[in-house]
Amino acid sequence: MGISVDNLRGLALALSSSVFIGSSFIVKKKGLKKAGATGVRAGSGGFSYLYEPLWWIGMVTMIVGEAANFVAYAFAPAILVTPLGALSIIVSAVLAHFMLNEKLHVFGVLGCSLCVVGSTTIVLHAPKEREIESVKEVWYLATEPGFIVYTCLVVFLVTFLIIQSVPRYGQTHMIVYVGICSLMGSLTVMSVKAIGIALKLTIQGMNQFVYAQTWFFTLVVITCIVMQMNYLNKALDTFNTAVISPVYYVMFTTLTILASMIMFKDWNSQNATQIATEFCGFITILSGTFLLHMTKDVGNSKLLTNNKLDEPDPLNKT
Repeated sequence: MGISVDNLRGLALALSSSVFIGSSFIVKKKGLKKAGATGVRAGSGGFSYLYEPLWWIGMVTMIVGEAANFVAYAFAPAILVTPLGALSIIVSAVLAHFMLNEKLHVFGVLGCSLCVVGSTTIVLHAPKEREIESVKEVWYLATEPGFIVYTCLVVFLVTFLIIQSVPRYGQTHMIVYVGICSLMGSLTVMSVKAIGIALKLTIQGMNQFVYAQTWFFTLVVITCIVMQMNYLNKALDTFNTAVISPVYYVMFTTLTILASMIMFKDWNSQNATQIATEFCGFITILSGTFLLHMTKDVGNSKLLTNNKLDEPDPLNKT
């Protein structure tokens, strides 16, 4: 059975999305570095990058990529679109190698591979989402006890990370910034789904913007995106882009699937084999993330050591 025309369109959109998003990390990083050279760095709490055109080009590139990814879901199933998001990691890593001179150690490459394999395993075996036909139906699902508990936990963790962890570990542990972005991102996707349904039904003649729930979801999306962009900028300005990209993808994908399963109760349709496979995927992701985190400075340390060895010894007169 051949692939449908709609699936081909979704495939093309997903591939272009990965190229745009992967490129945006690099362009934004170059903008952040340029802005940091003349003002207060984003990693130190500065916002001088807002006056840097290169950063805005990267921002627009990311928006275009996210828009293409959003539209891709309208043509192709998530089982096809979501795994292709891993390609943005490859695009980002390759461009970082040539444009930012950010090298990945061999263990970093292995960590990236493990992250991609684990994420793809989870996505390919994740259950399909239930079909939603109205914004009120999404609101009903969002206000059930399970998802309310998840939302409260996310808000608590984000608040804790911002207040307690950012001042202490933000400059040394990338998981702090990436964790904030990923946790907020899982709520963003759920709200974006509601807005997408509202737009679709409104175009069909059933105006969903007369409901307060639609505007509430819109407010959630705006708030979450602003927070994500702020802390993602800090992460990009502080740590290696080739490491940030895969870790962010892994955490964001994992938490989004978890939020979707809680909200739409997709786990009811899974068997033991699917659950076991997803668990193996999680173990693979954790292994890759740990390897990336533990070896993120190996390449830089090696380069620094080599530079020091090349420096002349001031005590050596020969």
